[in-house]
Formats: sequence, C-alpha cells, structure tokens
Amino acid sequence: MARLSPRKNLRSSLPISPKEKNIEEKSSWEQRIDELHAFKAQNGHCNVSKYDEQNKSLGQWVNHQRALYKKNAMSSNCIQQLNSIGFIYDLHEHSWNEKFDHLCALKAQNGH
Repeated sequence: MARLSPRKNLRSSLPISPKEKNIEEKSSWEQRIDELHAFKAQNGHCNVSKYDEQNKSLGQWVNHQRALYKKNAMSSNCIQQLNSIGFIYDLHEHSWNEKFDHLCALKAQNGH
C-alpha cells in the first residue's frame, strides 16, 4: 500500500514568498498594460477615468500608476512601457500645456 506524502498539499498552504508575489504582481501589471493598450486602441487615449463604470478597475489602476510615478516609486521598465503608449502622468499639467500651446499659436497667427 502506497503512503501519501505529507508534503503533497504543503505547498498550497505555505505563504507566498516576496519573489513569487512580485512575479504575480508583474503578471497582473502586464495584464493591466494590455488592457490599457486595448483601451487606447478603442478610444485614442490612455486617460481612463476611475469613475468610468465600464472600465472602473482599469481607471483605478491608471490612477494608481500616476500616484506611483509621482512618488518616484515606479520601475524604469514600467515607465518605459507607459511612455511608449503616450501615457499622461499629470493630467492637469498636460491640459495647461495644451492650452498654453494653443494660446501661443493664436498669438503667432494674429500677432497679439
């Protein structure tokens, strides 16, 4: 008669190591960046609102990425991936710059 090893279910009851947790988080991050790519393909931008009922979870993730960036707590790889799709980290600054550029163009066009 074969004896069951007491280790058989041991792995499922052990806590996740920090390294394994990082791998899980990374795959979750990769899943979200893929969702953001799809959102941008459909909408032409990456500004997912956390109040958008259809994309609430993605919007919250986007908001979290902005907060991490602001705290300088984001890896250079994540920053590079977000930059590659035109991610805007500070919506207020971006809006201000767009309006200022428009004003400069009007001044150049009209001379005043």
